[in-house]
Amino acid sequence: MRSAFDANTASTVLDGEIEHDFRMVDVTPRRLSKKQKAAVIVRLLLGHGVSLGVSKLSPDDQATLAHTIAALGDIDKPTLSEVVREFTRQIDNLALSFPRSLSETVELLEPYLAPGALGKLRSAAERTDSNDPWGRIARQPIERLRPLLATESAEVCAVLLSKLSVAMAAELLGGLPPDRSDILAHSMALTETITPDLVDRIGLHVAAVIDSAPINAFDKAAAVRVGAILNASPQEMRDRMLESLDTRDAPFAVEVRKNIFTFEHIPNRVEPADVPIIMRRVNGDTAVTALAAAKTAAPLSVEFLLENMSKRLAEQLRDDAEARNAPKPEEGEAAMADVIAAIRALEAEGELTLIVPDD
Repeated sequence: MRSAFDANTASTVLDGEIEHDFRMVDVTPRRLSKKQKAAVIVRLLLGHGVSLGVSKLSPDDQATLAHTIAALGDIDKPTLSEVVREFTRQIDNLALSFPRSLSETVELLEPYLAPGALGKLRSAAERTDSNDPWGRIARQPIERLRPLLATESAEVCAVLLSKLSVAMAAELLGGLPPDRSDILAHSMALTETITPDLVDRIGLHVAAVIDSAPINAFDKAAAVRVGAILNASPQEMRDRMLESLDTRDAPFAVEVRKNIFTFEHIPNRVEPADVPIIMRRVNGDTAVTALAAAKTAAPLSVEFLLENMSKRLAEQLRDDAEARNAPKPEEGEAAMADVIAAIRALEAEGELTLIVPDD
């Protein structure tokens, strides 16, 4: 049973214990097993606030540690002194501590690893370091779990959904066709009598399926990447490409449209209460230019923004936009793109949440 901790801190704490004046020389130290000695050290260091990384132990080792500590009872000073001396002798000559697992090694090297190597090593670490497949499964991104709900049996999917957090399960079910989600929801009723052993075997199967899936070279889905490109493209080019996608691959075009967010989408994607936050982020001249250009291109967005900011600021922006000469197309598009960029930045910072578009 091993755990990662700061050896220097532990040594300081333990040296202090050794320096205590143990006067009870007539008491013979108790004979303890290795597990009991480890439990004594853990209890002592935790009492001094030293973090031992106990959570990184396997569930079985954590249970063994807890039971051992619970069964030890009181430890007299000579016994504690002997255990501490033995332990400190083992760490006195420690000059360099290496990670105890592949997971810890990957965490150490993460800033220096290429994305491809990092992904492979993480998968390998999850397979070798964890005895709980469901813990690994729960840490997977939604995109890697979603295909399983279409390919695995309803019984396997029901167990999978039951082992995930409520939020993850709801998101996965919400992305399915109604008939499939209804079947899986009903199948969860069949999990009442399932045995823990079967749940473990299903977990190992699901983890194996995930591990066998190729690691994507890109962090974001193709529709997200195309949508981002079209967001930054002139409207004429965006409309032409979407029309072409409709002809070539209609389902893909639908996904791309979900990831396109332009000035005209503001009323449907932005919460009214977030408009003042957005306007504070946008430069005044940029806002005037964007509103002047959008009077024709996206009039509903103009009214939405003006109606959901302070009356004084709305009147000022409206007057300035109406007094301004019509901006050149490229200038107007650039200003509207700056407003969208400000919204995206606020979303990334967690200052607002965009409304998810319907299909």
